[in-house]
Amino acid sequence: MHTHALTTAMTLYQSGTLTLSQAATRAGRSEEALVSALHQHGVEVREQEEVTAATTETPARAD
Repeated sequence: MHTHALTTAMTLYQSGTLTLSQAATRAGRSEEALVSALHQHGVEVREQEEVTAATTETPARAD
């Protein structure tokens, strides 16, 4: 059964708006469960290195 939260999370993940972790949280599922749902719907799962690189950048300082 699809929930609106899962569908929304998968759409936002597929568009690159959310990371896998963020999408899983939004859907109320574990990352593993989300990956399974993404595979079932033919959505390509991005490599973890790409997601990690985007989330570990050092923020700019204002001082």
